[in-house]
Amino acid sequence: MKSSEFSVNEEKAETGVEKDTDVEIDPEDEEGTAVKPDSDNDSGTMIRISDVLEYLFCSRFIYYMYCLDIPQYEEKRFKVIKGREVHETRKLTNRDYVRKKLNCERKESEVFIASKQHHIKGIVDEVLFLEDGTAAPLEYKFAEYKDKIFKTYKFQLVLQALLIRENYNIEVNRAYLCFTRSNSMVKEMEISASDLKKAEKIIEEIIDIIQKGLYPKTTRSSRKCVDCCYRNICV
Repeated sequence: MKSSEFSVNEEKAETGVEKDTDVEIDPEDEEGTAVKPDSDNDSGTMIRISDVLEYLFCSRFIYYMYCLDIPQYEEKRFKVIKGREVHETRKLTNRDYVRKKLNCERKESEVFIASKQHHIKGIVDEVLFLEDGTAAPLEYKFAEYKDKIFKTYKFQLVLQALLIRENYNIEVNRAYLCFTRSNSMVKEMEISASDLKKAEKIIEEIIDIIQKGLYPKTTRSSRKCVDCCYRNICV
């Protein structure tokens, strides 16, 4: 996966190759009010992009949230609160710097988009319309860049690309992440056809759990369980 990065203040750019083998839960679940899937109508079942990120962290999140209706109380988590503050601050400052750095002709902010065909919905921080006639999602993260793009981040962008492509009828072949705790560094990520296929398959797996009430295997990484909100009931 090719990538490039830009530091807003230092105005530098470089390229590299990222791996997506590690997984980190996304602290910025800012997709607005959660709406549960319509389990009474299979064809109308809709999930959120944030549901996919939870599933990638541990598939049992989906079971506890939607099959047992046990909330996470995520609003009490520090990183979630901080991430939302970042989004509020961003509304007031540096609104146009991305356009200058990424050959962006125009952008739309805080865009809610959904796809009945793919059973997914979510909010894109910014939809960028680029000079080459393509579009790209941009996502802000209250996080440091750690020389790789985590799997949750990657598929958040892939799903956003899927939604933008369908709703705007425009090609989307790359996406951007802005790491606010790394001097607002912006990383570019390629979106491939295989990435989109993988994302569609993940959505199918999640809907299968919800509709059939399947109890998934727990994560293979026990370190994820240490701070999990479901650790006291998960067996």
